[in-house]
Amino acid sequence: MNTSPFNITNNLYVPVSRNMDNYFEQRYVLLRLKEQRIYTDEELYFLPNISAEHPHFREWLIRKQSCNQLIAKLEKKKDILNILEVGCGNGWMSHQLSRIPGSRVIGIDINMVELQQAARVFNTNSKLKFIYGDIRSGLINDLKFDVIIFAASIQYFPCLQEILDVSLSQLYSGGEIHIIDSHFYKPEEQDAASVRTKSYFGSMGFPEMSAYYYHHCITELDAYPYKVLRNPTSIKNKFFGRNPFYWISFEKK
Repeated sequence: MNTSPFNITNNLYVPVSRNMDNYFEQRYVLLRLKEQRIYTDEELYFLPNISAEHPHFREWLIRKQSCNQLIAKLEKKKDILNILEVGCGNGWMSHQLSRIPGSRVIGIDINMVELQQAARVFNTNSKLKFIYGDIRSGLINDLKFDVIIFAASIQYFPCLQEILDVSLSQLYSGGEIHIIDSHFYKPEEQDAASVRTKSYFGSMGFPEMSAYYYHHCITELDAYPYKVLRNPTSIKNKFFGRNPFYWISFEKK
């Protein structure tokens, strides 16, 4: 008798009992198809490197920069790193993180289509596993991590305090959260950003997706001892990096 709470295929763990928002998942995948953000297995394996002819080549240059800078910082740590990537999608970032010496990586997401691809493409990587689920559900409460990563995913969580508090509870003492490749706004910028988002999703034929996309304000982080490792508005970034996203980190004391 199988008493495991998961069905396991390749390196993908799917809860035997699950309750997910399939509507969001289905619409999200259709949107990504239209955006040309569903990649072939070969393209996925080599991300963030991609053909200069690809329509999102410039976007991947930015993601590559963020990824390399994050890995360079984490590689300075001496101990074994248990890493969780929340909202891992097709697993490209989790795959890159697994290359850190001594790392063990879990990617978690509610997008079954991309997770199945991740598990297929990276199946031979013994340091990498994927879980279908929501970290807020208590699904992995028995696990602890040294580092938790949000790469282009924090905007899909409606309450920043809730997801950060849950993440902090999953960290070892001294563990770190890193948020990259997502926008944070000043209070006076949020309304205009919301209008742009609704316009974009409407133009793509998916107006309902704007209800799943949240514009978090930088002041929402004031309750936490966070550090800004990259400020997109800084002179240094404008001249040398030109990366439009904040890099936020904070440590569990």
